[in-house]
Amino acid sequence: MNIIQKVVCTILVAAICTTGYAQKAGRDFKEVDEYVKKLGKLDTMNMGTIATLLTKKFEDKTDQARAIFVWIANNISFDFKNARSGNTDKNTSTLVLQNRKGLGAGYANLYQDMCSVAGIRCLTVDGYVKFTSEQIADAKTEINHTWNVIQLGLSPDAWYYVDACRGAGYSDADFKSFTPAFNDEYFFATLRIFNWEHCPDNEAWYLGPRPKGKKDFFDLPVIKSAAYEMGLKSFTPKDGDLKAKVGKPFFFSIQLNSDLDVTKAALVFGEDKKKKIKPMEFTFNNGILSFSYKPTEEDTYPVTVTVNDKELLVFRMDVSE
Repeated sequence: MNIIQKVVCTILVAAICTTGYAQKAGRDFKEVDEYVKKLGKLDTMNMGTIATLLTKKFEDKTDQARAIFVWIANNISFDFKNARSGNTDKNTSTLVLQNRKGLGAGYANLYQDMCSVAGIRCLTVDGYVKFTSEQIADAKTEINHTWNVIQLGLSPDAWYYVDACRGAGYSDADFKSFTPAFNDEYFFATLRIFNWEHCPDNEAWYLGPRPKGKKDFFDLPVIKSAAYEMGLKSFTPKDGDLKAKVGKPFFFSIQLNSDLDVTKAALVFGEDKKKKIKPMEFTFNNGILSFSYKPTEEDTYPVTVTVNDKELLVFRMDVSE
């Protein structure tokens, strides 16, 4: 993987824009979110002043952590210029805030430092994400992303994942533009899904159920952001590198939230302008989405599972006679 890929992949996020206000563990953050949005850009203040202003209204540490996440995700953009040049030096909190741009590590550093001002224990975690089918089964991939873990209590249940970079928006495939699209699924992210999408370099920073290690992580398909919204619980096949035969049906079974209204399921073959969409005949019973696909010719290509026109899982399919 080249240096540009290493730094830009941290921002590639599927186009999921959360509507309304989310509840995490029964918490309604409407008041917090509205307060932060009313504060605006705060572009004349330093990091400490911004962090204090964001959090002083709220006594609860969860609300404070949320306020910091919302502000960063809505006011920091991805730094494409330095991504293309391979310059990873401008990821300190000071420079990220000054330039209002950063790479994955920049988002995480700024979040950690603002949490420190608020007295919230927060750590940065270096690790790996997959953003294209080409990375499936490539366990030699170098560290390409950074996120945060925050601790709000002594119990393991009081540790949470935060990824402000992925919560900020998404890029196009050519890394030429950034689309702001706040996604609060990356605040107190669902552990199971986050661990299918992220792999820490130090396994001690895994929270909750997870793959066994780096190799198992890279063997999985690429997990897209819609997995959070749809409550992805399990999927078959587990292997992201699919081996299929011409003329023989290949079966998919995906467990989602049982109350999800599934109106469409499709497979998307290829990428960008060359992609082809094939609607699937499917069943959706008790949260289990099931369908099959029968390859018609030999080839190797990325296959994206979409549900209700949203990307959910990406595989690489190798079809032989």
